[in-house]
Amino acid sequence: MLLDPKVLMTIKNLPLLAKTVIDGFMNGFNKSTVKGPGLEFSQYRSYQPGDDLRWLDWRMYARSDRYYIRESEVETSISVRFLIDASASMNHHDGTLRKIEYAKFLAASLAYLANLQGDAVGLYVFQDGGLFSLSSKPDPQHLQRVYYQLENIKPAGNFTQPVHYKELFAGSGRKELLVFITDMYEPDGEITKLLDSLAALRHEIILFQLMGQNELDFDFKGYSALEDLETGEVIQVGPQAKKQYQEALQNRLENIRMQLLGKHIFYRMLSTALPLDVALRDFLVQRNKGIV
Repeated sequence: MLLDPKVLMTIKNLPLLAKTVIDGFMNGFNKSTVKGPGLEFSQYRSYQPGDDLRWLDWRMYARSDRYYIRESEVETSISVRFLIDASASMNHHDGTLRKIEYAKFLAASLAYLANLQGDAVGLYVFQDGGLFSLSSKPDPQHLQRVYYQLENIKPAGNFTQPVHYKELFAGSGRKELLVFITDMYEPDGEITKLLDSLAALRHEIILFQLMGQNELDFDFKGYSALEDLETGEVIQVGPQAKKQYQEALQNRLENIRMQLLGKHIFYRMLSTALPLDVALRDFLVQRNKGIV
């Protein structure tokens, strides 16, 4: 069953939502041989009758109440730090679903998965000229704190300037994976400057760019003007706007992809209309193949 993000909105409990997404997602990878560092969910598969019981992972069972077979002995314990863009542009909505809600669903699901594997999880929220930070820890109680902070994110203001990011550069000393969820709205290149600094740390970085399907299709029927959520600027929308907009958008997305490729940052653009398990599955397959 595909996990439509608009349907997921009916699950008011974020931990339950994350468990629902990952349980369904992992069942879809039962026979997968995909392997890679960090968020290495394919090193497990569901138990099948006849499997050698010596390879049951009892710690995984204690956390998820499901039986999994460990297929790899690769050490994957790392620090996974989630970076969430909570500037006002993340309030953009396609119907009833806002970008920030999709970002919460995605971050909560991946945090649940990382915690299952024993990875430390941290959260950093960029909002209204400031940065909220919750350092990485591997215990389930800390995961609940991550969920709580995710649930209480309310986008506002602009993205912060890099001078305020000292907390981000004080790493844990262990291998780190940075998962950045943003819409890449940056009037003055603020996000690009941050990525330049983070890439210099030589940690692995994954960037998910969220776009409303109405943004991709330029489907704003009934509107004659559009307002910038961060600056308040209003532009008139004429009959020729769609073609010009879509050409400019494709150029923008391709420029972002090529810039991040040059920084060795894994990039994935996601429509907020895309079912969450499909988004995770496509991401894993591409990442394993080295496709960016």
